[in-house]
Amino acid sequence: METFMKYDFNQIFDRKNTSCIKWDFNRYIFGHDDVIPMWVADMDFPVAPPIVEALKRRAEHGVYGYTTAGPGVIQSVVDRMWNKYAWKINPEWIVFTPGVVPALNVAVRALTHPGDEIILQEPVYYPFFPAVTSSGCQVVNNQLKLVSGYYEMNYDDLEHHFQARMGMFPVPRRIKAMVLCNPHNPVGRLWSREELTRLGEIVIKHEAVVISDEIHCELLYKGHQHTPFASISEAFERNSITCMSPSKTFNLAGLEISSIIIPDKKLRHLFTDTMTGIVPHPNLFGYTALEAAYRFGDEWLAQLLDYLQGNLDFLLKYFADSIPRIKVVKPQGTYLVWLDCRDLGMDDMALRSFMRDKAKVGLDDGFLFGSGGSGFQRMNIACPRPVLEEALQRIEKTVNAAAAGRDHAL
Repeated sequence: METFMKYDFNQIFDRKNTSCIKWDFNRYIFGHDDVIPMWVADMDFPVAPPIVEALKRRAEHGVYGYTTAGPGVIQSVVDRMWNKYAWKINPEWIVFTPGVVPALNVAVRALTHPGDEIILQEPVYYPFFPAVTSSGCQVVNNQLKLVSGYYEMNYDDLEHHFQARMGMFPVPRRIKAMVLCNPHNPVGRLWSREELTRLGEIVIKHEAVVISDEIHCELLYKGHQHTPFASISEAFERNSITCMSPSKTFNLAGLEISSIIIPDKKLRHLFTDTMTGIVPHPNLFGYTALEAAYRFGDEWLAQLLDYLQGNLDFLLKYFADSIPRIKVVKPQGTYLVWLDCRDLGMDDMALRSFMRDKAKVGLDDGFLFGSGGSGFQRMNIACPRPVLEEALQRIEKTVNAAAAGRDHAL
């Protein structure tokens, strides 16, 4: 008979003095020690106990020599893709890296030469930008459209970017790839199969590769289902690099482990050749945690998703009832919430100071995410609800005080 464990995500764990980027560097990042940090994308919850036990067993072995992914690790990724998405992948397609961001940098360098172009959909996760520019490439912005509080892709604009620049002598575009974010960080959109199909048909028609960052793919709210881009067709498989990881889902960011799925042999060799001597393989504890998470973490994950849904519902109601001047872009996935603060009437630096110095809540500035991010803030809600509630109360109090000050001035 299976035992059922109830996890208490409401319990507050003190992360200070653990070299934690989120909590131990408040003064350096925000200028104050008493800021509630809700920016960097990790969770303030302990990981699933089976992961802890697996790490303990591996640590107790006592020999920490060079390690590679064993058959169990590889098969756990294969099984995860099939069990979650009915996507049948071959073991040889998988390349393990110490995180998705290094993999994105490798992918861009593998596919391009200096002067080539990469399409991004701004506002977008800000490490995408240096992944492009540090390779000597140019960012081409296929900006998302915010329509009635809901983000959409602009397919006409995407098609337009592939057309030659017109003039006396038309100049062909040098677009080699598009970096897709699904679910999208920071706006929280989970792209549908139909949306992905239309995007893929355009990109592949123009002989570019889709680099799909799907790191948040298991962090979905009720009623939503993720579709891996490459699972849609054989053509999409051949022309894509899919970045997967348990790090967001199971709170393993500090263990730096990702599985990069590259079905096409030529693309895979380009990728691994570019990695060689620059990007190391993951460490042995990363491999251990990945396998334990995928094999034994689902009970914990189901309860986490219920708790995150509760946090989101709480936040949506709080803003609607008590801080209506800040509009929430309701996410379909991720534990990151995109806040539209434009009605506060502040420029980006004033909004930054308002949140950090007055409200004492540490969020990510929207302008960091590129075009379309000005006037927004990104909030991480993967924390115990009492912490979330205190942060919202701080923001409410500060917004009300600012409004009272303006009324008094009038």
